[in-house]
Amino acid sequence: MIRFENICKGFWVRGEYQPVIRELDLTLPSGKSLALLGRNGAGKSTLLNIVAGTLRPDTGQVVSDGSISFTVGYAGSVHGDMTGAQNTRFVARIYGVDSDELIEFVEDFAEIGKHFHMPVRTYSAGMRSRLAFGISMGIRFDTYLIDEATAAGDARFRKKSQEVFRARMSEASAIMVSHSMADIRNFCDAGLVLHHGEIEVFDDLEAAIRRHQAILA
Repeated sequence: MIRFENICKGFWVRGEYQPVIRELDLTLPSGKSLALLGRNGAGKSTLLNIVAGTLRPDTGQVVSDGSISFTVGYAGSVHGDMTGAQNTRFVARIYGVDSDELIEFVEDFAEIGKHFHMPVRTYSAGMRSRLAFGISMGIRFDTYLIDEATAAGDARFRKKSQEVFRARMSEASAIMVSHSMADIRNFCDAGLVLHHGEIEVFDDLEAAIRRHQAILA
């Protein structure tokens, strides 16, 4: 269960406050993988980072009765001056999992070779995504927060990422942001549409997609 209690968030742009999330009071359905849809700039990544706890709302709080991943695909989830291995070990300690086992899993999964032992600031965006996705998939969470992460890499790597993600989804739930409706349909069974700072909840995924497409049109 994830519950939003009076969540508000905005940013100052050229001296003017621009609200992104407006007085959000909502309990997300349990045991479902949710697509988070909305136009570019609607605040999807902002909302994921609030759920993950890496971004503070201006008001309110997020309450959950299960473990939640960091936002997979978000560059800020890894430290640029640390190596991939050091980032992995650090995250393992935070979440109380075996460091050596997680490092072995991530190094094999991410397929970034010698870069795994180099500072993350030297990585390409795709390599950062592979690292972050690998770290997240190597830890058992009740809810995974996914921000375009399964799109990283070539076709073979994307296929591998999707297979691992599907295996995790058999035991957990997710909130997923993706521009790929194919990925949304593959992994999600309900939808959230973020528009003008408010969320509409759809138990029918196709209804959520239609609403999203109508907003884009």
